[in-house]
Amino acid sequence: MFRRPRPNKQDVPLADAPVNGAAAQQDPTQVLSELLARPSVEGIMENALLRSAHLLGGNINGFAVLRRGQDKVVAVYGYPRSLVGQNLSGPWTAQRPRILSDGAAELFEANSPDLQRQLDSAGMRGVPLSFVVPVGDRGRTVGALVLDRTSSEGISPTQQEAVTRWANALGPLIGMLEARDEWQQAARQITSAVVEAVESQEFEALGHAQAVAESSVRIGRAMNLTGRELEQLWFAATLHDLGKIHGEEGHPLVGANFLHAAPNLAEAQKAIRHHHERWDGQGEPDKLSGEDIPLYSRILAVANAYVRTGDLERVRAQAEKGLDPRVVLALETVLAKARG
Repeated sequence: MFRRPRPNKQDVPLADAPVNGAAAQQDPTQVLSELLARPSVEGIMENALLRSAHLLGGNINGFAVLRRGQDKVVAVYGYPRSLVGQNLSGPWTAQRPRILSDGAAELFEANSPDLQRQLDSAGMRGVPLSFVVPVGDRGRTVGALVLDRTSSEGISPTQQEAVTRWANALGPLIGMLEARDEWQQAARQITSAVVEAVESQEFEALGHAQAVAESSVRIGRAMNLTGRELEQLWFAATLHDLGKIHGEEGHPLVGANFLHAAPNLAEAQKAIRHHHERWDGQGEPDKLSGEDIPLYSRILAVANAYVRTGDLERVRAQAEKGLDPRVVLALETVLAKARG
């Protein structure tokens, strides 16, 4: 699976962008599709900057701040990407939009000399006008869009309203994603604790699931799986042997049944069911072969084989027999990269 390249600033026809209230009437399904193409808070904020520049008609640079303890830059538009990840203080604590006629003066005053030099080198010192738009969810400010006009023109009340309405629509979406992230973290912790409790009954198995999960995720990244796909793969790998609590025989089916009431882990359930299938069709439980075996199951089988043997040559010997040769090649790539 290959990712579609992300659009960059040059891909956006800002010169042709509408500059009045009609800009806010764009197809909402298209906007939502663009936002959810990268279903993360960072992805949402990056696309929000691009859309806001479009609404303001061009001649805009900007950055997005996420408020998680410290205020951190999570996306930029027109500014150097070296700013991403930087902790900044600035004029976005108020819960209302602001036009700053002195540009970035407040931003410079709020930060240390070292950060001021970095902001200066990014070209922020001479900004004539800034539009700061908070992004809120349920009465709390979760972030902000800072939009700097790079020309002498102003930002009209109609344009301000369009961007503000856009930011207000983003807040609940970001809140939802943050809640999902918190749920995922809790779910991972609970899953790991349950698996460790089961493994502790058999000393030799202790830590096996964690090792297989780590190896599976590395292979998945090498095969360009998305974040959501890696999440399913992690749960499948962590839980793949849970069925052994009822004995070795038939444990893939037993383990898969544990997830029957978790529809959001349907792909992980399928991966667990089929992780003992073989590339040559001689596996269990359904004698699937080749690419009829779910991809996560094929990745899990290779990771499991490597963790158990610790021997790449033995894993290679099973390519096109028990294991998917493409996944074995991905494992080789991962190991070569780890060796530097």
